[in-house]
Amino acid sequence: QVQLVESGGGLVLAGESLRLSCTASGRTLSTYAMGWFRQAPGKEREFVAAISRSGGSTDYVDSVKGRFTISRDSAKKTVYLQMNSLKPEDTAVYYCAARAGVAAFVVFTTYSAYDTWGQGTQVTVSS
Repeated sequence: QVQLVESGGGLVLAGESLRLSCTASGRTLSTYAMGWFRQAPGKEREFVAAISRSGGSTDYVDSVKGRFTISRDSAKKTVYLQMNSLKPEDTAVYYCAARAGVAAFVVFTTYSAYDTWGQGTQVTVSS
């Protein structure tokens, strides 16, 4: 089973950028559909972005469209979330998630669709 480790979080000012990484150990990520979720204090975990096993399909929550980009590098066993024009409302713990045994172009946007999760990385955007 794959293990996921997120990195790249931090404290930034509004309008700045961060790139989160989710690196797999134990197995290649090429057989997994991947997603990023976030959870702010007192709120439920929220879908942010997803990418298919092939990398050919992506999806985003409306609030990040045009600002965030999800991508994957199978050789590096890493999935990225490039976050530009960050806003204070983007402040949350960001989690990556993996779903095995799926068709090449399918993406998943719900929490329950994923079966493996990382430990999360904190992103704080100050105004």
